[in-house]
Amino acid sequence: MARFIFCLFSVAALSLAVPGSSLVAQTHEKDVQDENPETVDLEQVEVVGKVLYIDRVNALKTPTPIIDVPQSLSIMTADEITDLGFTSVGDIVNYLPGLNSSQGEGHRDAVVFRGVRSTADFFIDGIRDDVQYYRPLYNLEQVEILRGPNALFFGRGGAGGVLNRVTKKGVIGETFSGIQGSLDSFGGSGLQLDSNFSTTENSAFRINAMYEQLENHRDFFDGDRIGINPTAKFELNPDTTLDLSYEYVDHERFIDRGIPTGSDGRPVEAFRHVVFGDPELNKTTLEAHLLRATLQHDFSDNLKGVFSAFYGDYDKFYQNFYVSGYDPVNTPNVVTLDGYVDTTQRENLILSGNLVGEFSTGNTNHTIVAGTEFIDTSSDQDRFNAFWDTTMDDNEIFSVIRPIMLRGGVGTNANGVTTTNSFSTDLNDDTRVDIDVFSFYIQDEIELSEQLDLVVGARFDSFDIEVFNVPANETRSRKDEETSPRLGLIFKPQENISVYGSYSETFLPRSGEQFANINGNNNQLDPNTFTNLEAGLKWDFQPGLSLTAAVFEIEQSSPQVSDNDPETLDVIDSEITGFEVQLQGQVTDRWSIYASYSNLDGEQVNRSGPTGLRPRELPENMFSIWNNFQATDKLGLGLGLIYQDESFINNGNTAILPSYTRVDAAAYYDLSEQLRIQLNIENLTDELYFPNSHSTHQATVGAPFNARMSFNWKF
Repeated sequence: MARFIFCLFSVAALSLAVPGSSLVAQTHEKDVQDENPETVDLEQVEVVGKVLYIDRVNALKTPTPIIDVPQSLSIMTADEITDLGFTSVGDIVNYLPGLNSSQGEGHRDAVVFRGVRSTADFFIDGIRDDVQYYRPLYNLEQVEILRGPNALFFGRGGAGGVLNRVTKKGVIGETFSGIQGSLDSFGGSGLQLDSNFSTTENSAFRINAMYEQLENHRDFFDGDRIGINPTAKFELNPDTTLDLSYEYVDHERFIDRGIPTGSDGRPVEAFRHVVFGDPELNKTTLEAHLLRATLQHDFSDNLKGVFSAFYGDYDKFYQNFYVSGYDPVNTPNVVTLDGYVDTTQRENLILSGNLVGEFSTGNTNHTIVAGTEFIDTSSDQDRFNAFWDTTMDDNEIFSVIRPIMLRGGVGTNANGVTTTNSFSTDLNDDTRVDIDVFSFYIQDEIELSEQLDLVVGARFDSFDIEVFNVPANETRSRKDEETSPRLGLIFKPQENISVYGSYSETFLPRSGEQFANINGNNNQLDPNTFTNLEAGLKWDFQPGLSLTAAVFEIEQSSPQVSDNDPETLDVIDSEITGFEVQLQGQVTDRWSIYASYSNLDGEQVNRSGPTGLRPRELPENMFSIWNNFQATDKLGLGLGLIYQDESFINNGNTAILPSYTRVDAAAYYDLSEQLRIQLNIENLTDELYFPNSHSTHQATVGAPFNARMSFNWKF
């Protein structure tokens, strides 16, 4: 804590030493200044960069300039995603501070926010999107990442941060279309469509669609993704707008869980070309129907309401084999394979509403947001373990050859004996889950003076879960009621500089992120709670260029049944501390930069105290930089670098993910004002690297040199 307080005062001292400069927007296209700083115009349209999209549902729900947000956050727009050639959430994560990725067992986005792995802290237009899958980028206006616990606006989870995708909406009064196409050197291809039609003077229809054929450097990998998202916008009257959206998602891909680690704890490079799975059975599919409706109404110049409804119907199938054991000393040429098949059918109904109001008390201005949310989730999931007729359990030994002698569940084991697997014999679990969540939150942004703002708020969550265990014919239930506060203080010595300190909390129920159970026999346990202390600096130090920096401390309190007295609980506290900085924007008229650095530290704690072990997936240092150079009026060049320190794959600190450096490059040429061709190269130096993992013997083999040619045609 002393180190944290020292950093807080250091940041404050730095800000006071900075010379003055003009107020600028933060790294994006439009630079809009409020002519009257005493008021905030709730009817203003989107101001990219300076204000998070305030005319639509967004992560912060209030029209707050980024420089006045007491929290570390990053925004990446659709144009930036296109310029950098990103095709996945994982690509975005690589170039942002405080974030890295986990393997996600090869079938889902899994972001590590400040050392906390998550598969459920994802949102669409501020609405929870917690099913495990790879989220597409084709229909996005921007991606927002808010770091630190975020329970006030998002509820449970979000211990290290959240990722919010802001989708494209209809634009009234405009007609435009765009097509993007791509082809990479592995054989993968993609096509995207974005068309907007102004149907009447008060309505618009927009459709975004995608098709992607998946290929990569690994044997047997293939798949395809389809997405279609028609939307409609209606201006019901000058004060009221309605957005309607339907999205259909259909994904299928091969599952690759990577390679094992050896006696030195590092991935066995000799196995880098071997896929440890079944070419026919390692696969995942997802079909989803997502409906969204958002009604926005200005009750007056000082009061605005946003009301949303979301319904999601997800049907997911996941089946795989992977390496569960490897002994490089005694049996270096064989591995143990395990596997399972997992299905999820989930329905989410989410209703939410909030009011944003402004008023003054004397010389003090207030911006208050108050809201409520109701979530009704029905989730059925089951899992069958692999079952081999030779071993009569879920593990079998195979020789390490390329390819592994396994296809369609039938193979030849290391002893030369034919073995057959069944995915319908050994039931691991089968649960039917019903969840009801009711939440209420309120926050007040208080302008105490021209230089000092105070943010104070709290959220109440009632989380009620019922789990029916089908094999045991047993129903268990639990209800948690938690209040999560948030406090922030922003000091602005100059209009273009802010120094902030913040405190926030969140919680995670014992049912975890995916609700499969209520923690075995310990369903009486309270949720895990997370607190975040953060201090930071935001400095727009020249037009179009900004610097942000933050120091933070995340503390987790985890109740566990006492070893000596089952009637009492031990509360185990552990913490992660860190520092992060990012520089984004236009250095000159022809040079823009996106740079970030993170330093993370932490130690595992158990009942006996600190263990001396570092948390898994927590690199000490991470650095990334992307440069765009406008060589001529038509030709642009890009050059980027990603560095990640080594980290531990497992909590036992016996398996290591080596450090790596990857260089990326790009070039684009404008054939006309409407047509651009672009070349993106990933891993320019063709380095062998292992970007992430899931567990000890599942390290991902990074892609070698890969070129992707694309075009972007607007008409």
